[in-house]
Amino acid sequence: METVAIKREYLEQAELLARGAEVLPGGIEELALKLQKSKEENKPLRIKLGMDPSRPDLHLGHTVVLRKVKKFQELGHKIILIVGGATGMIGDPSGKSDTRPSLTKDQVEANAKTYFEQISKVVDVDNAEVVNNADWLYNLNFIDMIKLASKVTVAQMMTRDDFAKRYAENRPISIHEFFYPLMQAYDSVVVDADIEFGGTDQRFNNLLGRDIQSAYGKENPQMVILLPLLEGTDGVMKMSKSYPQHCISLTDHPSDMYGKLMSISDNLITKYFALLTDISASDLKQLEEDIKTVNPRDLKMKLAYTITKMYNGENAANVAQENFVKVVQNKEIPDDIPEVKITDNISLIDFISNFDKSLSRGEIKRLAASGALKVNSEKQPNPAFMLEVSALPVVVQYGKRKYIKGV
Repeated sequence: METVAIKREYLEQAELLARGAEVLPGGIEELALKLQKSKEENKPLRIKLGMDPSRPDLHLGHTVVLRKVKKFQELGHKIILIVGGATGMIGDPSGKSDTRPSLTKDQVEANAKTYFEQISKVVDVDNAEVVNNADWLYNLNFIDMIKLASKVTVAQMMTRDDFAKRYAENRPISIHEFFYPLMQAYDSVVVDADIEFGGTDQRFNNLLGRDIQSAYGKENPQMVILLPLLEGTDGVMKMSKSYPQHCISLTDHPSDMYGKLMSISDNLITKYFALLTDISASDLKQLEEDIKTVNPRDLKMKLAYTITKMYNGENAANVAQENFVKVVQNKEIPDDIPEVKITDNISLIDFISNFDKSLSRGEIKRLAASGALKVNSEKQPNPAFMLEVSALPVVVQYGKRKYIKGV
């Protein structure tokens, strides 16, 4: 078999694209060959990224993959964004210890409506190929599904860590969960993917896409590029909307985004810079040295400002930083508190929950128990405390950075 010489420019390109990622199979050299062949044949690579609209918001963890996809787009390759209209109804079981609850078609469609506005903050959606796997998966009949299922053995499925663990622990595995990776893999056949992106928890699903493409006749099945999972602000759990207290959403108010970034664990500073910003390799190396001697607060302020500016603009980042210094560092009350008209006496918990729908009543009670509820700067441990019309105006603080003024 003839050995193809790889030109240095494509090796360098592959090294840049693969920074911080795992490339399967063949690593950087195979990726370089793919890039070189694409250029020589004037045929852009088809880069697949699937996203299930299981929840309406995207978070910074999603941008780790999106930012890498953008690099391919900037080099002229074709980005295929797949909305999981069908797979989203099942829910990816990857990394889950229990069967995920199924979503309805209406829930999936409602969540998907918000996705592309958020994705467009990272990649050029207008120049991407946007498809919905419901368009082809809904059209498969029962015989088609049997043929698809025949391409994979139960033994293969049970090599997945989550399935193997649940089986060993005698926890239920529903048959429909086996179809999720099959459906995702079949997407690769339909869109003729050359490279599929995912997090490290997608290893099985993405590699199965290679097998299914081969089974359906593709001579050069897709490569797989896996990116690290980003921990939430606690530094332990993977960032997920399932854990909103540790999640930083792209739709967060700039001041909230800044404040949450300031609350990350010190051991995440380097990782957040590496995965979420355009920091150079040399600057990242310097950061690793600085973190040994510089106050972590100063490094986090630089990180928080950089990321808030990326997604909200310079003016918003400046205001967010000023608010943080004023409210958190100097313990002052911000000037731009939202005002809510109070016409009748109301309990503290009702006042907050009526205003902030993102908080459950249980979460408000936990804030009270932890001393994080204040009325006119005084801690109020009783969530049933009454705000009386005769005592207005009143400033309510819940958490470190959230305020409401009752008038």
